[in-house]
Amino acid sequence: MKHLRTPVRLAVILAGLIAAVPAQAASAQRTRVAEAVAPRPAGEPLLAIVSLHSQKVTVYDADGWILRAPVSSGQGGRETPSGVFSVIQKEAEHYSNLYDDAFMPHMQRITWSGIALHGGPLPGYPASHGCVRMPFDFAARLFDLTKTGLRVIIAPRDPEPVEIRHSTLFNAKSGAGAIAAARAAEAAEATKKAEQARTAALAATREVARASVPMRTAENLKQRASVELAAVETALANATAPEAKQQFEERKTKLIARTAELDAQINAAKAELQPKLDAAAPVREAVVAAEAARVAAAQAAAEAARELEPVSVFISRKTQKLYVRRAFQQIFDSPVTIADAEQPIGTHVFTALARGNGDDLRWSVVSLDGHGAKAALDRITIPQEALDRIAGMGMPRSSVIVSDEEMSRETAKDTDFIVILSNEPQGGIKSRPRPNYEARYDSYGFGGGGRMMPYWRPPGSYYSIR
Repeated sequence: MKHLRTPVRLAVILAGLIAAVPAQAASAQRTRVAEAVAPRPAGEPLLAIVSLHSQKVTVYDADGWILRAPVSSGQGGRETPSGVFSVIQKEAEHYSNLYDDAFMPHMQRITWSGIALHGGPLPGYPASHGCVRMPFDFAARLFDLTKTGLRVIIAPRDPEPVEIRHSTLFNAKSGAGAIAAARAAEAAEATKKAEQARTAALAATREVARASVPMRTAENLKQRASVELAAVETALANATAPEAKQQFEERKTKLIARTAELDAQINAAKAELQPKLDAAAPVREAVVAAEAARVAAAQAAAEAARELEPVSVFISRKTQKLYVRRAFQQIFDSPVTIADAEQPIGTHVFTALARGNGDDLRWSVVSLDGHGAKAALDRITIPQEALDRIAGMGMPRSSVIVSDEEMSRETAKDTDFIVILSNEPQGGIKSRPRPNYEARYDSYGFGGGGRMMPYWRPPGSYYSIR
């Protein structure tokens, strides 16, 4: 019976290996979230919430959830950081330059240092290097629905948005849509007039060119006649034979007559040309004026359209400041007062869902911890000057972020506010070098002599998504 001990030992070892599988992985396999689509027509995606606890992503529009799917977040030591992000770049086909050219399809970047949502294998538990993997077909569907600026919340637990009303949450600018439409129409009309002015100027230029032909021809003939006359006069002065002198005299007389005839032709051609020159001058001036009007109208239309872009407001208890961004660009910041400043206020993301009555906006809030959202807003006092600047800036998809944290160093030009929870694992951020944001300008154009890239990628070892 001695020869049976080896199989028994192998069985024991195998059982031990099976028992060593992390309990969290087995649990995740048992409770894995199924892909789901809401049983209603979906609106524009406004918010995506990734739950690290449940390993799922849920996408919301103004009326509730519209898509849901399992995910695989960062493994131990490379955890996906919890916090508030937004999509800052999209790339349908992306390959990692760090992980054996790994395919990361339908990549939606949320930090320049390398955290993203993308399609990938899902073993049923955290397994990535910090990114959020989604089912391949789900990643493709989400990629087609979203655009840059989509708010992405990565939460330790399972928060859901709930509607909220509070006086601190701003409303939409009255008539902004009508103003933008009017400015766009004015810009289109100015462009049309500028094109008409250019067409008229081109026609006038052609008329001038045609009228100039007889004058230029006569001037060229006169120049040749003058050169010949000078040569004949020289030859006449040097001639000694009577016959030669007579011939040169006859030629000189003909050339003088020809020169006088060409002078008359030139004067007549100039008289015919002058009205066309007089007519072309105001046409050219009209082109300059029309182009200036076109540029001014286009700028006004762009500014009016910009007013329709959602804004992001970030209020930090740590810095006691309020920051405002629109279209990934900083607008202004202001000090604020937070009551009981030493006490936590929590991290809350308020999102403008849609217009209600008049210029009122419906708002929802996602709280990443147990602190109350209304209580957080109640503790904040914003200076009147800042309130006046914010008033009316709201549009659907605008947001207000309130947090104990300061904005992450990942927040930079061409990002929305990035806020990372300091009391949660940050392996996926810590394992990546801090991006050199100035490299965009030094290397690609503004002072560097190179060409400007269509979008920025951090240089060096973190040149692409992990």
